[in-house]
Amino acid sequence: MAVAALQDLAPGTMRLVQVDGTDILLVNLDGTVHAVQGICSHEYFELDKGFLTGDSLTCALHLSRFDVETGEALDPPAELPLARYPVSLEADGTIVLELPEGPIPVNE
Repeated sequence: MAVAALQDLAPGTMRLVQVDGTDILLVNLDGTVHAVQGICSHEYFELDKGFLTGDSLTCALHLSRFDVETGEALDPPAELPLARYPVSLEADGTIVLELPEGPIPVNE
């Protein structure tokens, strides 16, 4: 499913998109786009309001930190990793998510 254009996601930035009612955070790390669930796995809070530092994402609510590349929780209070979604880029720069049929999995 096409969700955004690479030109709208500069390296070192993130953007929240919604797919079938699920928030998904797109993160551009040095030209590689990653997609993770857009809500913190610790408590409901939008991760696009957080901070991106290198390859880690910090939730602004309780300062849980996650590895963008693996989704792993690096700092408490979060214990569950962020769900990750496969991303591909089309030749025209369209960002495409390869999502499963049915509900989009998230860790809560």
